[in-house]
Amino acid sequence: MFIIIGGDGKEYGPVTVEQIRSWIASGRANLATQAKAFGTDEWRKLADFAEFAPPDAAPPVLASVTSTATSAGADPRLAHPGMRLLAAFIDGFLESMCWLPTSTAVMHSLGGLLGSGQINPQDVIEIMTSSIGRSAPYLIGLVALQATLLTVRGQTIGKILTGLRVVRAPSGTPAGFLHGFLLRGFLPRCLRHVPLIGALFWLVDNCFIFRDDRRCLHDLIAGTKVVKV
Repeated sequence: MFIIIGGDGKEYGPVTVEQIRSWIASGRANLATQAKAFGTDEWRKLADFAEFAPPDAAPPVLASVTSTATSAGADPRLAHPGMRLLAAFIDGFLESMCWLPTSTAVMHSLGGLLGSGQINPQDVIEIMTSSIGRSAPYLIGLVALQATLLTVRGQTIGKILTGLRVVRAPSGTPAGFLHGFLLRGFLPRCLRHVPLIGALFWLVDNCFIFRDDRRCLHDLIAGTKVVKV
């Protein structure tokens, strides 16, 4: 008896070997589908189980060793870096729109000061501080919406539009609020605002997307990965 992870990220089972073989034959599952023997906690590909290995496949022990050295990027469900970048751009654009009321107010006030010929750094700080409140309701609303979408669907607005989803690695189960939003989104954002360390974290975080498993640093922190829907 086995439990498998469906294409929707949900667990199905326990089901028999024969049932899974019929799903493979009908295209509802494949040898890359994540599964575990009923009563155990180790998730593996169906191909790693002797019951589903092709006739000419390597023995289970050898296949296990080989899979360790094989690129994790071979998973066809992993999101393309370009699509992830597009999703991040969409989410960033929405956030920038929330800041528009503040930017407009600051530019208007600075324009008045420049026109009068009286401006100093303290005035600029006061203008920016007093104008932040104009964007606060929009930012809070956007964060609440994105957090809800990540908790319920594993998606932000950008990921919905690009057909991507955040799931737990390696099981493929829903990420939820803790892993999908708090550890993957909120904590890394706080780290990016730390002087010096934040810039280094941002650089390393983005470079990690070129790993074989395409997991950025914030994915490793949260124990997540991004897949195609």
